[in-house]
Amino acid sequence: MGGRSTPLSSSYPKLVERPVGKQIESIYTGRLRQFTDRGQYYHQGLLAKLYHNQTNDSKYIKLSVYSPPDLTRPTFKEATSQKFKPARLGDTFGPSWSTHWFKVQLTVPKNMLNAEHLEFHWDAGNEGLVWSEDGKPLQGLTGGGERVEWILPQDWQNGKEHTFYVEMACNKMFGNAPGGDTIQPPDPNTYYTLSQADIMDVNLAVRGLYVDFWEIGDAAREFPEDGWQRHKALQVCNAIMDAFIAGDGSQESILKGRKIAQEYIGKHVSSPTVYDSKEESIVYAIGHCHIDTCWLWPWAETKRKVVRSWSSQCDLMDRYPEHRFACSQAQQYKWLKEYYPFAFDRVKEKVKRGQFQPIGGSWVEHDTNMPSGESLVRQFLYGQRFFESHFGERCQTFWLPDTFGYSSQLPQICRLAGMSRFFTQKLSWNNINNFPHTTFNWVALDGSQVICHMAPSETYTADADFGDVVRSVSQHKSLDQDNTSLLVFGKGDGGGGPTRDMLEKLRRLRGMADTTAGGVLPRVHMGNTVDDFFKRLEDKVASGTDLVTWYGELYFELHRGTYTTQANNKRNNRKQEIMMHDIEYLATLASLSSKKYQYPKKEIDELWENILLCQFHDCLPGSSIEMCYDDSDELYAHNDVVGTKLKDNALAALGMSKSRTASQDCETVAINTLPWDRTEIVKTPGDGYTVVHAETGINSTDKIELLASEKATVTEKKDGVFVLANSRFAVEVENGVITSLFDKKVKREVIAHGGKGNQLVLFDDKPLYWQAWDVEVFHLNSRKELPSGRTEIVDTGPYRVSVATKTKISDQSWVKTTISLDAATGETDSPSYVSVEADVEWHETMKFLKVEFPVDVFNTEATYETQYGLVRRPTHYNTSWDMAKFEVCCHKFADLSEANYGVSVLNDSKYGFATCGNLMRLSLLRAPKAPDAHADMGHHTIKWAIMPHAGALSAETVHAAHNFNNPLSLITINNEQEPDEDIFTSIVVTGSSSLVLDCVKRGEDDEDVSRGEFDKRKGRSVILRIYESMGGKSRGTIRTTLSVDKVFKTNVLEDDLQELKLASGEVEIELRPFEVVTYRLQLSS
Repeated sequence: MGGRSTPLSSSYPKLVERPVGKQIESIYTGRLRQFTDRGQYYHQGLLAKLYHNQTNDSKYIKLSVYSPPDLTRPTFKEATSQKFKPARLGDTFGPSWSTHWFKVQLTVPKNMLNAEHLEFHWDAGNEGLVWSEDGKPLQGLTGGGERVEWILPQDWQNGKEHTFYVEMACNKMFGNAPGGDTIQPPDPNTYYTLSQADIMDVNLAVRGLYVDFWEIGDAAREFPEDGWQRHKALQVCNAIMDAFIAGDGSQESILKGRKIAQEYIGKHVSSPTVYDSKEESIVYAIGHCHIDTCWLWPWAETKRKVVRSWSSQCDLMDRYPEHRFACSQAQQYKWLKEYYPFAFDRVKEKVKRGQFQPIGGSWVEHDTNMPSGESLVRQFLYGQRFFESHFGERCQTFWLPDTFGYSSQLPQICRLAGMSRFFTQKLSWNNINNFPHTTFNWVALDGSQVICHMAPSETYTADADFGDVVRSVSQHKSLDQDNTSLLVFGKGDGGGGPTRDMLEKLRRLRGMADTTAGGVLPRVHMGNTVDDFFKRLEDKVASGTDLVTWYGELYFELHRGTYTTQANNKRNNRKQEIMMHDIEYLATLASLSSKKYQYPKKEIDELWENILLCQFHDCLPGSSIEMCYDDSDELYAHNDVVGTKLKDNALAALGMSKSRTASQDCETVAINTLPWDRTEIVKTPGDGYTVVHAETGINSTDKIELLASEKATVTEKKDGVFVLANSRFAVEVENGVITSLFDKKVKREVIAHGGKGNQLVLFDDKPLYWQAWDVEVFHLNSRKELPSGRTEIVDTGPYRVSVATKTKISDQSWVKTTISLDAATGETDSPSYVSVEADVEWHETMKFLKVEFPVDVFNTEATYETQYGLVRRPTHYNTSWDMAKFEVCCHKFADLSEANYGVSVLNDSKYGFATCGNLMRLSLLRAPKAPDAHADMGHHTIKWAIMPHAGALSAETVHAAHNFNNPLSLITINNEQEPDEDIFTSIVVTGSSSLVLDCVKRGEDDEDVSRGEFDKRKGRSVILRIYESMGGKSRGTIRTTLSVDKVFKTNVLEDDLQELKLASGEVEIELRPFEVVTYRLQLSS
């Protein structure tokens, strides 16, 4: 090349210094555990440096205790006024569910007076609550190594003695189940040992490095193997360990470790500013504390769980400004207000600051399968009114993460209650099919829709770990439409909520995404609310994004046994829903009829709130411990006493005072509170019968002689074979089962050839785990027919004929079934059916009792009543989705029909049903042994009926099911008063038979009714709720003789939406298929 060149310099050494081998990834990854080990390497690891100093010396911590008697839970004032006895570490306290109040007199030692951060650590393995000396609840304690710390006020570092209290509850977060299996019945004799009561001088740098290392270590373990981010994380972790070892665990080495960690997670992870970067976030972290209103503990303990959990969250909000906490259930807020006003005011202050978000809009997180339509409405009416009256706003998002399936009418009722958004995740528990969507439009029977989001992390109690954030995208099933998701984190079910470590981890994960791992780790954000998340989705839809749709129920493929478990509780629910219908209807009429009568709004509210509380999703479904049902039984009994009094008072105001004794001045009348005419055979005083042709209102029970063609007869065809007959049916009963049900009118046999109707069957019932909750498909393989004993005639007609049969189940259990057929006198307004009343003595273990009806009807779908409508479900097992519905929920009836004929099965208190081919099967009783060892044991009375009908399913069945559940009420009244019969016809709905006037009540804020939560509305009004029951557009007319100024269409919260045309006391109405509409009649002054 010519010429001379200058050699190029290089920093790369010419000669090798030493051999360097390739790191064996698995070994260097495994090494990471040593750094935070609590076992053999503890003293050489990071955690040994966590505390500068600590003491439990009685010189600095004086303990004394008061133990209330008889499992009572005294207030702070009651407890602290008692005599306290000395206590010490190692003392044992119990038994289960008892309470112990500790007085703690604490003096900070001299060597801790200048400490950077002092905490008091208390652990007895059970729950507790820290109280200030002047009676303010400050923070909850979980026990068992979780949430055991309470930060001592800085001004206590003065060498003086300071006093506070700890209220100990002798139960763990999940109650008192023995042996580590949380769903087993609680051990009544669990005792807890006080193992820790220490002052701790915390090394905050160690605590910070611990979380740094935890999250970077997760990245080293969980990031993709082919990504550089995984390898970088491993190098950073090992560098932290090497620095710690080189510095012999000194404070300088710990601070150096934190600086090394910044290479991976950034410099801002110790403050909320980590969330200030402008990078787009797609995972929105929301703190949550799911508290089951009852489950493995009674209501009384829930009240304390609420104050423990929410006080802890308020404390965290003070330290972590980014913390946003969503919390549902108006009932729990009401308890907090009533029993812990200081904590309630603290929550209100956090609500004003936007950190604490009341959510859900309902009274409790209720079951949605079994409550009636009106109950669902009241959950929202009472919930929304509470939230608005106490916090100034209604909820926009329905929040129900843990309920066992979601009714097809929820989207409609949500929209009517002012909510367009719905959050859950429970369908991720399906044990047959994976639900296909994350974010979607959920559509009700009437076409109403809400945006539904199911957290792809598949939990409402996330630990806010690395994996939770990753799963928020990797398990997201709607990425084609939207890639964002909610990450709902915090200890839950038994309460607690987010912890300090969770909030710290999320800061690191955000810093990691911004600094190193933005391409592989979803960016998480804190500081936004649930409503912010849904608002962004709604805006996106408004801008043209088409979310996928899901029509109808969100059927939960698990926990199907909850339709049946705890039968008495379900019966009480059904009966009291009907009771409330009658009370409100009669009280409304009484308030319009009598100026002296005061509509009992306070008492009605109390009754409804009690019913709504019992509809909590572990109470009504039957999945709680026995103590919970002792509580609900007591509440239902109280409601029954108060409700009976309210009903009697309303009748008296209507001129129907009950007579205490029978006399010539008395008359027995039948009250029809349903909005249609009906004919019933009723039992009269003295064990006689008569027929009552009843209009809405007051009806005579005078004896009516039957025509020969109307009479019911019973004959013994041959030994043990009986024929019950009326003008419509001939029913052949042999050995307690129906071998023939012949429809004379259409000349058709109803029972399938060779089949046995009303056959009692028993199944072995051992689910995979969740005893009270689940029944598995394999239980059907164990079907056993129960042979019956001898049948005998008990009613001979002509009004009613009946035969009774006793069936032995086991040495301890039996069923007595009485099959009846009434005279067919009211075919125009009340169809004939075969009714059955069963008295059951039930003492079984893991068995399932059902009754079967094989019918000569074919359809690939059966129809079931649900709230405000009907649900059609397959009768076949074509797909796994079809087979998953081997047990379903129904309300007052199920039906299997062809185009021109069908059979309805009515019931008075049951919710579980199955239709397999032509076999209709009503579920009666279960016998799980966990979490209540005595669930359903004892005596039960159950009624059902089989009602064949000409033609397809119609409103005739809807009316008959209502009648069956709310039979005519007979009362003996004084003739001294003239009953106001005209008031019962003052409001009627005519038109399509599918229109059901389901509720008549007074307006919530009428000036003579209001309890002052909101501004009073001038004058008086009547609220009508009407629904279309069959699935077709229907027209009708509201006719009233009342003096009405205006009529409004409203939502279920009774906001006026649209004024309707009123002419000559009539309003024309039109409803969509399965639509629910509320009307407000404003009365003249």
